[in-house]
Amino acid sequence: MIVNNARFIISNTDVAKCPEGAKHEYAFIGRSNVGKSTLINMLTGRKGLAMTSATPGKTMLINHFLINDSWYIVDLPGYGYARRGKESRNELRRIIDSYILRRVQMTNLFVLVDSRHEPQKIDLEFMEWLGENEVPFSIVFTKVDKLGPEAAKRNIAAYCEKLLEQWEALPPVFVTSGTSGRGREELLDYIEELNKLPIE
Repeated sequence: MIVNNARFIISNTDVAKCPEGAKHEYAFIGRSNVGKSTLINMLTGRKGLAMTSATPGKTMLINHFLINDSWYIVDLPGYGYARRGKESRNELRRIIDSYILRRVQMTNLFVLVDSRHEPQKIDLEFMEWLGENEVPFSIVFTKVDKLGPEAAKRNIAAYCEKLLEQWEALPPVFVTSGTSGRGREELLDYIEELNKLPIE
């Protein structure tokens, strides 16, 4: 897939105020500093596009970017911020849960995982929750450029083995680098295939 244009459309905290229509949406989520903005900018080929959502006060928002005038990338708030107060964390969870569970147009959720780290409890629990709620999702390993090729393979293999302790099968897995562009073609091809499916 070639990305010809990408533009910021809207930010909000209410799923009911998300764009109307029947365009496919692909949401991206992960813990703080997982490389979400970098990945979105890499996928769209628009340096700084996702920074629209990085200005103060926008980290609590659902951000829609229209791609090729035909489908959306949705930048969701990150989860698991330890420095946030309980009230703030609860509000974040409400925003995230309401979008993921209620947004019919959400075709797939890409869960970003830092390839440098061992499996984190918060990520594993979040993915388990997605499975329990039958949410279609994929795992995107980020920052593989920060590791040597063999270390990256070992880390990702170990992570997948950990998941298979609880799961019968893995969801689609992608390996990416926002710096080198690795994984861009695979992700865009996957989205292109999903765009052919009807929105249920």
